[in-house]
Amino acid sequence: MISMDWLVALLQALLMALLAPFLVGWVRKVKARLQNRRGASPFQPYRDLYKLLGKEARVAHTSSPLFTISPYVVFVATWLAAATVPLIAVNLPTAAIADIIVLVGLLALARFFLALAGMDVGTAFGGMGASREMLVSALAEPAMLMAVFTLAMTAHSTNLSSVIEHQLATGLVLRPSYLFALGGLILVAIAETGRIPVDNPATHLELTMIHEAMILEYSGRHLALMEWAAQIKLVLYGTLIVNIFLPWGIGQDFTPLALGIGLAAVVLKLLALGTLLATAETVLAKMRIFRVPAFLNLALLLALLGLLSHVILEVGV
Repeated sequence: MISMDWLVALLQALLMALLAPFLVGWVRKVKARLQNRRGASPFQPYRDLYKLLGKEARVAHTSSPLFTISPYVVFVATWLAAATVPLIAVNLPTAAIADIIVLVGLLALARFFLALAGMDVGTAFGGMGASREMLVSALAEPAMLMAVFTLAMTAHSTNLSSVIEHQLATGLVLRPSYLFALGGLILVAIAETGRIPVDNPATHLELTMIHEAMILEYSGRHLALMEWAAQIKLVLYGTLIVNIFLPWGIGQDFTPLALGIGLAAVVLKLLALGTLLATAETVLAKMRIFRVPAFLNLALLLALLGLLSHVILEVGV
């Protein structure tokens, strides 16, 4: 018989996948309202995924079996990465593998197969998108590790559950290192999820595409898995930001009340974060691809300042 803690871990993984399309739909809805448009329902991404999953996948005759298996690898790796991030509760059985290094490794595996799939067919767009994706990842991953290591040094652990529990135990403390790390992680999240100003997921212009260029040849259920994985990645980074830096409300036991409060808290925090993202994308413009390294260098600088601030404060104490 499955124990309660494993049921909560399974529920958390399912919630990650189910909340992802709604967060994307919410961002689109808020952007539409800010632009004086009615916009589609926040549940429209669910309808799009349902429609794509019911369609036949067409595969180019120049592709290899790698092109066919990549959507499944990308989706599973991204979903497993999301499952390692505490969503509604901590101290789950999956906390043993909920490590920062594991998270980054799973995301790197998904990115590797995504880039290979983009180059496999042999189109110019796919190769262009894959090269741009590798450029972004090479600059974003060090900044992400530096930002989260700042928190890990404070909690003396790279385990995400331990970091969140330390945050809850210490309470609301204004630390310069946390502010710098938060700024760096937000910039990394924007770049990694392909949002404005780094990328624009709503267009298919060849001069601006990064993620869309790699999945341009996909259709049917393969395209649905790729789109769903991108949506899960967005909710992953959102949960990482709100539950590490603002962990209040997350359940510390497995009672129905604690889990309900944890779910309500994370949904409200994600909706607020989605509103901020939609507002930023409304007032900002897409930057040139040649300016993306400077954008990510800023993220690395903020994360490094956060790490150095923590070290200086520790030495001073």
